[in-house]
Amino acid sequence: MTICGSGGYTEPMKLHRLLLSLALLGLSIASHAQWQWVDKDGQKVFSDRAPPFDVPEKNIIKRPNAPAKPSAPTVAAAAEAQAPLASAPLRPSVSGVDKELEAKKKQLADAEAAKRRAAEDAITKARAENCAQAKQAKVQLDSGVRISRTNAKGEREFLDDTARSAEQKRIQSAIESECR
Repeated sequence: MTICGSGGYTEPMKLHRLLLSLALLGLSIASHAQWQWVDKDGQKVFSDRAPPFDVPEKNIIKRPNAPAKPSAPTVAAAAEAQAPLASAPLRPSVSGVDKELEAKKKQLADAEAAKRRAAEDAITKARAENCAQAKQAKVQLDSGVRISRTNAKGEREFLDDTARSAEQKRIQSAIESECR
């Protein structure tokens, strides 16, 4: 055991004290068990000790470490307990929370469907534009007009027969994929 120069304890000693304090606190809570009963004068009595033997069992309201004794059953509860289950109508109980939840789910589903439709519309529009551009390029290539392009150096080049043929194949595949 090491003692600090200021008269304090080291960390392990503080941990020991903390654990001991928690254990004692737990014991004090357990010993705080309560009994509750109604005495012969009709007064409620609270105690940490069991009631005297002359107190009838029906007057004991609460025991330590046991659930509270339910109050006397009502006439309606007794009749309900004796009624056969088959005669009770079988319908699910629907609360306001369920209706709100269903409304929110429907709203989310509608929003997702709207997003999906918007994305599909954007794709359809892009395909239509690509199709129109490909058809226009095909008409230009088929016309036989000399076509020039600008290369990477910024110089103007004219398409020769092999480049024109390769360009026609590329445009034809674009038409087949975009113009459905």
